[in-house]
Amino acid sequence: MHAVITGANRGIGQAMYEQLSARGDAVTGTERTPDVDSDLVPFDVTDPASLKGLVDDLDGMPVDLLVCNAGVYLDKGADLDTGYAPDLWADTFATNVTGVFLTIQALLPHLRAEGLSKVAIISSQMGSSERASGGSYIYRASKAAALNLGRNLAMDLRSDGISVGIYHPGWVRTEMGGSMADISVEEAAAGLIERFDHLSLATSGCFEMWNGDPMPY
Repeated sequence: MHAVITGANRGIGQAMYEQLSARGDAVTGTERTPDVDSDLVPFDVTDPASLKGLVDDLDGMPVDLLVCNAGVYLDKGADLDTGYAPDLWADTFATNVTGVFLTIQALLPHLRAEGLSKVAIISSQMGSSERASGGSYIYRASKAAALNLGRNLAMDLRSDGISVGIYHPGWVRTEMGGSMADISVEEAAAGLIERFDHLSLATSGCFEMWNGDPMPY
């Protein structure tokens, strides 16, 4: 299997990259600005020129699994009365929503080439309307949009044999999740990979937790 993972330089993305590689899968991982000696491919989901660079780097290689993992949380801790500046909205949506769509769009020929390929979108329970608890308006809105995007892509890509799943990785001990979070990046990555393995046209459009529990929309 050949997998492409965006944002594979740290956190859950890095753990997924390492675990898929360790089990023998071919993995193309991306990072905005990788080190010179890194195996990761330079790719910025917000830059159309960078999209072309990723496509050129893949050189027609089929993609069995695309994991849209790159994301930002720029409004964490923002105050309702004074926070949530317009540039934070633009930058967050450029990465968490537009970047996801443009990445999938650019790699469609690679996904279609293999047949029965898969797209995994890392969203969040914070994108669930039924779990609204206030705050983090920009991040929540972007993850809700990513969820909606995945659900609609699942409909349109079914005829191509491409399954689309949307996933909540759990509350994970990362720079974004903090040290008090519930699970390690290794646990989250292993659970997500198991979800990807089980994703099929029969379950396309699913919104699930890292452990397989269904998530409310």
